[in-house]
Amino acid sequence: MTAPEIAVIGGIDTHTDVHQAAVIDSVGRHLDTQSFATNSAGYEQLLAWLHSQGEVIAVGMEGTGAYGAELARFLTANGVTVVEVDRPDRRARRAHGKSDPIDAYAAATAVLSGRASGTPKSRDGIVEAIRALRVVRKSAVKARTRTINQIRAQMVIAPSALRDKLRGLPTGLLIDTLARTRPVGDLADPDCADKTALRRLARRYQTLQQEIKEADADLAPLVARAAPSLVALPGVGTETAGQLLITAGDNPDRLRSEASFAHLCAAAPVPASSGRTNRHRINRGGDRHANSALYTIVLVRMRHDERTRNYVARRTAEGMSSKDIMRCLKRIVAREIYRHLVSTSTLNTTGSARAGS
Repeated sequence: MTAPEIAVIGGIDTHTDVHQAAVIDSVGRHLDTQSFATNSAGYEQLLAWLHSQGEVIAVGMEGTGAYGAELARFLTANGVTVVEVDRPDRRARRAHGKSDPIDAYAAATAVLSGRASGTPKSRDGIVEAIRALRVVRKSAVKARTRTINQIRAQMVIAPSALRDKLRGLPTGLLIDTLARTRPVGDLADPDCADKTALRRLARRYQTLQQEIKEADADLAPLVARAAPSLVALPGVGTETAGQLLITAGDNPDRLRSEASFAHLCAAAPVPASSGRTNRHRINRGGDRHANSALYTIVLVRMRHDERTRNYVARRTAEGMSSKDIMRCLKRIVAREIYRHLVSTSTLNTTGSARAGS
């Protein structure tokens, strides 16, 4: 008679070249630990090793959005439930030490105890494509800002004749003027060197500006296709919609409720009451980029949306501070955004199912 297969839980500590994996049984006993290469062959070996230990209930994994992204996709595609695990806190590491096998075992026990229960982003759809394109756009925007700051800093120490000629010009005209200059003379002359440096910086700015325009042209139709109802909301543009889509992922249904999405966006105020004082404070956790996107949407609505302006006036008359009003508005916007994200995800899933039938 064949013995019944035992239930096991895996834990994986992800790295650049090698993933460390551990397996425990349903009562937390450590069964085995192995390391696997971060390539296709290594993933196949890791999957076979997991199944050889018993019936795999779930696998806890650190770094599902970084070093473990491809492994998480592979395991999910092969029917293994992947659970996102946070890095152990410092107190736990002081008590138990730090090593890759220890971290892999901790990931498995976190799943078994229920401390880890989050579903990772699937990273296999249009939102992942938007994320990749926005990475390039964001770095180009940062480089453009750094370039204009360098131009203005260089102008401060440039000869007065050159500085007086350029002073007061708006950014666009300043860049065009500098890019069209043709410095002549000996580069050993500081005046010629300053003009040459400013010309090259201006041309770099123009290159980055063109790169950003191309990225925007690519992103706009993708974001509209991923969430048409989202970009139709007042105050929501391509940039903010793209960030909120990335925060939720290709599978926003992994978020249990609109409250969990608000918490993820750091738009769920934290209670800070004591005695007779009843108040909330800002939530400094969560995805700060998503929080910034909500802030931008609220600012636009406070200027152009009549409902928002009426809400601000009413809350101000009640004695609420501007900071608290902003927090309330971000929470309201997060609730509205979540409904559109979930409805879009449902429509996309239904459409894909019908296309495949």
